[in-house]
Amino acid sequence: MRNLILIVHTSLDGFVAGTNGELSGFEPGEENLSFVCQLTETADTALFGRTSYQLLNDHWPTAKDLPNATKGTIAYSNWYNSAKKIVVSTTLVDEHLNETIIISKNITAEIIKLKEQPGKDILIFGSPSVAQLLMQQNLIDGYWIFVNPVIFGQGIPLFKGLNNLSKLNVLTTKQFPNGELALHYIVLKP
Repeated sequence: MRNLILIVHTSLDGFVAGTNGELSGFEPGEENLSFVCQLTETADTALFGRTSYQLLNDHWPTAKDLPNATKGTIAYSNWYNSAKKIVVSTTLVDEHLNETIIISKNITAEIIKLKEQPGKDILIFGSPSVAQLLMQQNLIDGYWIFVNPVIFGQGIPLFKGLNNLSKLNVLTTKQFPNGELALHYIVLKP
């Protein structure tokens, strides 16, 4: 069975974005992007909620062609373009999404089917409402949580509405020059 791994940036107080979805508190870094590119080497599928998909899809397909594109930007853009993209949404229309697959019904069952297909890992980027649903159903196998040195005070929480205890094992930690700390956890299955 394939692993479903959440990759998410949070503030120190656990918010993935400000109250209006703003990400201005997260400082990007080339070393951070290069590190994420290493994570994508183990995956061939990207899973998103609608908002995260639209945010990433507005930039990454053509980022490699920008005149100032860094090595990390080119690598991530190439991976993004080659990855199978799946969006959990009830509002997106297929005709605008090329080969992107939309899941709008039976989300849990469809994600289980996806995990049972052959292939590499599935990475879910951000997408807090989808991540929360998948956490409630015990479908996330691992976490890469990038904790940023900022406190939002309020915003969109990563962990919300969870009713079950999940035990985790920390595998790796890494600190970046911009102060961000990457924490890698796997879920301990009962």
